Amino acid sequence: MSWTLTAHDLPDLARGATLLGTGGGGDPYIGQMLVQQVLGDGEITILDPEEIADELFVIPTAQMGAPTVMVEKIPAGTEPLLALRTLEAHLGRTAEATMPIECGGINSMIPLIVAAESGLPVVDADGMGRAFPELSMETFAVYGVQGSPLALAGERGEKVIIDTGADNRQMESFARAVTIRLGGVGHIAEYAMTGADVRRTAVPRTLSMALNLGRAIRLAREQHRSPFTAIADTLAQTLYSHVRELHVGKVVDVERRTTEGFARGKATISNLDDTGVPVEINFQNENLVARRGDELLAIVPDLICIVDHETAEPITTEGLRYGQRVRVLGISTPDLMRSEAALETFGPQAFGLSDSFVPVEQLSGP
Repeated sequence: MSWTLTAHDLPDLARGATLLGTGGGGDPYIGQMLVQQVLGDGEITILDPEEIADELFVIPTAQMGAPTVMVEKIPAGTEPLLALRTLEAHLGRTAEATMPIECGGINSMIPLIVAAESGLPVVDADGMGRAFPELSMETFAVYGVQGSPLALAGERGEKVIIDTGADNRQMESFARAVTIRLGGVGHIAEYAMTGADVRRTAVPRTLSMALNLGRAIRLAREQHRSPFTAIADTLAQTLYSHVRELHVGKVVDVERRTTEGFARGKATISNLDDTGVPVEINFQNENLVARRGDELLAIVPDLICIVDHETAEPITTEGLRYGQRVRVLGISTPDLMRSEAALETFGPQAFGLSDSFVPVEQLSGP
């Protein structure tokens, strides 16, 4: 069922999107402020993917770049709509809706900026079901939608069209190179598709899931209930039905560097009493793999989420700091993100990891 979103919903949506961003996807608070500034007292129509017409023309919009850069390089706010208009002009066709390419982090907010400025509705679905670091890592691509042509816009009005045909990895490479030249952040419109394509290739209802997650965490805290139980109860009603607490501990080391347009590194999380084997989490914008020594705890594409150990407030990779007391959660992804074709696109080997994918619910507990 379609619904409307107002500025009142944005803090809860940002919180839930940060959790689904698995440490990456960019800071949604910045996106929240940009949406709020444009939206004011207005509202945005969110379309249920099962209700849209087959011929509806949808152009997803997003931000790309290293999350660490976005903390200091605040967008002007004009770039997402400029990217959409640039792609429309190139295609000679006007978008009838926009949509996130990922439901995590700031990219849950970018289509809302476009919607608030243009009046377009937003489809309640996305192409990652979480956040991934590369544009080619989309369920859209896995199930046959071509990413090119892509329009990329910068904060000073720069506009670029990239068309690599069916080669989505080359599209990612070219767009990443341009984004680096723009200072590490760019805004894009890509994967133009029909409503029928959306239903066939997208992860459904992830915006509403992010909103429900963020609201559940807030209400649990206000009512002095466990926010972790609230997370599990909320996800049990979705395609992300399994939640496991992987570790409770203290951040004792963070190695982080911005290179090739990504934030790469690892975090080491000890036990609270500093005994036993610590957990190590490797990330490339997003958390990719969690291990305790040689024991695999969770691995991409399943979600590895680091949250405050009392409030369940999600923590991004750029927000990790020495001394933080945290919980590490493993969350299962939907089946369409675990198919053989999907794992070839955004499974462990796509990130150069030697481990094979094992669903988090099949791994041994902590």
